[in-house]
Amino acid sequence: MKTLVLAEKPSVGKDIARVLGCNQKHKNYMEGPKYIVTWALGHLVELAEPEDYDPKYKTWKLEDLPILPERMRLKIIRETSHQFRAISQLAKRKDIKDLIIATDAGREGELVARWIMEMIKWKKPFKRLWISSQTDKAIREGFANAKPGSVYDSLYESAVCRAEADWLIGLNVTRALTTKYNAQLAAGRVQTPTLAMIIQREEEIRKFKPTEYWTLTVDFGAFSGMWRSGMNQNSRIFKKEAAQAIDQKVSGQTGKVIRVKTSEKTEPQPLAYDLTELQRDANKRYGFSAKHTANVLQRLYEHHKLVTYPRTDSRYLTTDMVPTLKSRLESIEVGPYAQLVRPLLKQKSLRITKRIVDDSKVTDHHAIIPTEEPVRLNDLTNDERKLYDLIVRRFIALFYPPHRYESVQITIDVTGEEFYATGKTVKDTGWKEVYGKDSSSSNEDREEDEPAEQMLPSLHEGDSVTVKHSAIHSHLTKPPLRYTESDLLARMEKNNLGTPATRADIIEKLLNIDTIERQGNRLLPTKKGLQLIELVANELRSPELTAKWERQLENIARGKGDAKHFLSGIRRQAAALVKEITQSDVEYKPHNVTGSKCPECGQNLREIKGKRGKMLVCPDRECGYRRSAEKQLSNKRCPQCHKKMEIRTGKAGKFLQCKACNVIEMLEDKKGAQMNKRQERALLKKYSSSEGLTANLGEMLKAALESSKE
Repeated sequence: MKTLVLAEKPSVGKDIARVLGCNQKHKNYMEGPKYIVTWALGHLVELAEPEDYDPKYKTWKLEDLPILPERMRLKIIRETSHQFRAISQLAKRKDIKDLIIATDAGREGELVARWIMEMIKWKKPFKRLWISSQTDKAIREGFANAKPGSVYDSLYESAVCRAEADWLIGLNVTRALTTKYNAQLAAGRVQTPTLAMIIQREEEIRKFKPTEYWTLTVDFGAFSGMWRSGMNQNSRIFKKEAAQAIDQKVSGQTGKVIRVKTSEKTEPQPLAYDLTELQRDANKRYGFSAKHTANVLQRLYEHHKLVTYPRTDSRYLTTDMVPTLKSRLESIEVGPYAQLVRPLLKQKSLRITKRIVDDSKVTDHHAIIPTEEPVRLNDLTNDERKLYDLIVRRFIALFYPPHRYESVQITIDVTGEEFYATGKTVKDTGWKEVYGKDSSSSNEDREEDEPAEQMLPSLHEGDSVTVKHSAIHSHLTKPPLRYTESDLLARMEKNNLGTPATRADIIEKLLNIDTIERQGNRLLPTKKGLQLIELVANELRSPELTAKWERQLENIARGKGDAKHFLSGIRRQAAALVKEITQSDVEYKPHNVTGSKCPECGQNLREIKGKRGKMLVCPDRECGYRRSAEKQLSNKRCPQCHKKMEIRTGKAGKFLQCKACNVIEMLEDKKGAQMNKRQERALLKKYSSSEGLTANLGEMLKAALESSKE
């Protein structure tokens, strides 16, 4: 008898098959003496569409909403049905005694496998492979310690609740908005509050009014000081006359050191990475989008097997991992990391603290760290190398001592006005040695009204210093900055919006549906996004509601929540949201109306983002006309500059235009223009059904159209 193993992807399935000795290759699976390894292609099963419940839902109508099936159905995804059939046939083999789920060890991976099992009506025993890396050693140990599948029933229940909640809220609200306002408008339980946060920041920027203020610095010769109010320690002066008065008062005067405060400070090592923190760092350092970081990280985990499970929300390690830490350091003792790792390996034992290992702060998966797989840096792409470098240096830094420095703050009194100077002396570089120059704090990051760190002379209370020069500096208060992806990920995490595995996809979805856009490394709402947020209910805009749902899902995953209660609440909420949209009197003005007319119904076409680029579509869904909005280049060269000319359409038909020289040549006139298939069908329908026209005339028209093609 054999065990059927179900992986999530072919690449992972083939790695598992190799480790398990499954050498017989087949199109959809690999077989060995004890195991048969097959795989999904991501999701093979999904929630049924509304039209699967009733054909009438194929046409979107406001009066049909809300759509709330009593029991949610599943359906096989048509594009990958061949793989589903292969798994189903394997499951029916009489020599199969049980199954091991080997999909990704997380909520989504559990859903992939369980839905397949439900559709193939799996009744035999099953276990769960739960591993945090894809190395051969991890796979062998994982199979040796596979747990009964029932242990993860609560995780599956949570995954189903999440999927059904997204369907019920997202589908109903999106259909309600789209049908009421006759526009492509999408909303969801996570994406809408995320959009609301971006728009709220934009409102703060719009309402911001800059205020001028002044600061005063004095040069004491060997160092400089900045004026601060003795009462509230604020260095901002909001009246220029006051700044000038202080300047005149202290100019050329002698001051007295009234306070020297010296304190030794320590800066502990940063915690190991979870997915969100890694995405934030990659965005700040390299400008990577959250989605790009997730994709690159997946390759490091799955293909190169160099890092542990990516979609984790923990920044700590577990006690059982401690014996593996030295071997992980040995595996990265290469290239630029060798000189950093060697001092650690020479120690009798590594410095392990609660900041590194804490079982109470690890749920499904520990932090992202290197595996014990030997690394060949030259095998990595540039982006893979950058991300791997972040993970490796963060891991090495865990075992270095804290960064220690001496902070010195000096207060000088000059004719009753107080000036401050700060300095810093490094006592032990500690973990910052791992990062070199990248770890040093820069005065560029400080606020304009904060004194710069500097080398300070040895001073004591009572010492006298003379003002050599003084200067007044003018500043303007600054508006809050638009979010970077790093900032937005932090806000989503703080507000419990989504999970580490889904946040990047939420940001990408908002970009794809044209509700937000990137300007450099910053995110801002589009005109469509600004209008959309006004059309949805206040409850759906608020992070609090979605955060509450996420907490309930987490409780269900831990076996502490009630799935039926959660979904009944979601159904009530979906109905209430649809009702609010239906009764709303808020108007929507399409932001994407173009000057191009639909050739079939005459309405102004709208520009939308499609999978193959920008498209021009007719707002009348019954008409359905669409064409590419991208400018087409012809093979015809401009007679003046010899660049390719663009194909354009005007009242007189299609013409060629050189963008550089503005040379125009007619391509064809209206009379000579050929009909497209849509125009042919419309013409045939019009004349074949008109009263007074005989069938013969219809036949003659068909013949004429056919002859025009020859």
